[in-house]
Amino acid sequence: MDDARLVAAVRRGDAEAVTALLEAGADPDAVADDGLPVLCLAVAACDAAVAEALVEGGADPDRELPDGTTPLVRAVDGGSPAVAGAVLGREPRLRLPEAERGRLLALAWHWYERGAEGGLRDRTGEPGPVRRVRVRDDEYHSVSELTLGGLTVRDGHGAILTGLERAFRVLTPVDELVTRAVARRDPEHVDRSSALWTLDGRRSRETWSAVTAHRHGPDPERRLFVLDVLRLHLLFTSNWRNSYERETAELLVAWAAGGEDDSRVLAEVLRVLSEAEHRDLEAVGLRHAGHPDPRVRARVPVLLFDGEGPAPGAATRAALLALAGDEDHEVRAEAVRAVVAAHGAGPGFTDAVVALLRDPAAGVRARAAEAVANGADRAGAIADALAALCDEDDFETRLHAVYGLLRRHDPRTEEAVRRLGPLFRPGHEHDHRLSAVVHGNRERENRSAAE
Repeated sequence: MDDARLVAAVRRGDAEAVTALLEAGADPDAVADDGLPVLCLAVAACDAAVAEALVEGGADPDRELPDGTTPLVRAVDGGSPAVAGAVLGREPRLRLPEAERGRLLALAWHWYERGAEGGLRDRTGEPGPVRRVRVRDDEYHSVSELTLGGLTVRDGHGAILTGLERAFRVLTPVDELVTRAVARRDPEHVDRSSALWTLDGRRSRETWSAVTAHRHGPDPERRLFVLDVLRLHLLFTSNWRNSYERETAELLVAWAAGGEDDSRVLAEVLRVLSEAEHRDLEAVGLRHAGHPDPRVRARVPVLLFDGEGPAPGAATRAALLALAGDEDHEVRAEAVRAVVAAHGAGPGFTDAVVALLRDPAAGVRARAAEAVANGADRAGAIADALAALCDEDDFETRLHAVYGLLRRHDPRTEEAVRRLGPLFRPGHEHDHRLSAVVHGNRERENRSAAE
């Protein structure tokens, strides 16, 4: 009876029920109506959560099936990296003999080189159109799902190949990983992310040098991928002995000064550089503050001033004020934090902050309200601009405005709170701003009761 319930839970994709039934004694290799183990049902449905529950519960991913395949072979075949990873299980290099590891790698290579559509046509012999839809393969990554002649596969075989190589301790050449990452020209595709995380985990000097050598290539997609790898190196430094922080910062500064001719790439160089530490960040920002492409200008403010250290000099102050009044609303939005942080740097900054709070673009007003609410500028004109935002359609903007007035002990706070609306909202249960507003209400009520 438990086995029948397990089959039903797998069919409806209920991973929690699958785990509970396995813990209660259901057979993890229970056979469905088609004579195949339930793990094959999860693989066919591209259900990674159920597949993982079954494997963790004891299902055999290497069980030979009547057609000579195994559940793991079918998972590799199916093109879902999430499913293949779930079915692969723990320590597959120790579990699988060398011949089987070679078979899986060859299968993944074949699909990757042939392409999902070509592989489908080989399997089905159908000449008709392929139905293609974009789907999430896991919480973060996307693939295309292709259907032809009743057969469906996903096009994540590049990521599956990379994952198998990593699991089997095959040291894939850096150039090959970079090629897989950029082949689809899709920054969200799982092939790219799989190559990215693999390279981030290889912190040798040889790998770092081989990756960064691609910054000189003619393909901007490869240069963007180099920047993705460098950004991960900067973000995850504490877990590694070799994070190359100094080398990365020096390389990025030289890259920014070296005449990068693709504005999209240059903007990304500046973005990654802003997460590094280097004495020339301000100089790099000043060099690009007047760049003709707004994507580049938008990356400049944080390089010019991050709110710490000495007050900005005259050239930086002028550049920040110019960016705060830029014709592009994204540039103005990115300038908000630096301009608010530099409020005491000299004349014109309070006026610039007020202008940002009154900006015609709602997104800029929202960013300005957030920065000003926590800022230190107590000018009356700024409080007036905050009060004017209490009628905004966006709740977050109104909340920032109310919180900013509350922190400034502005006499308009009580009326602003009333205009804010209900103070208990889903998703804001632990919001410090709402907590402060509620606490302020209670204090006012207590004072009124005592009078």
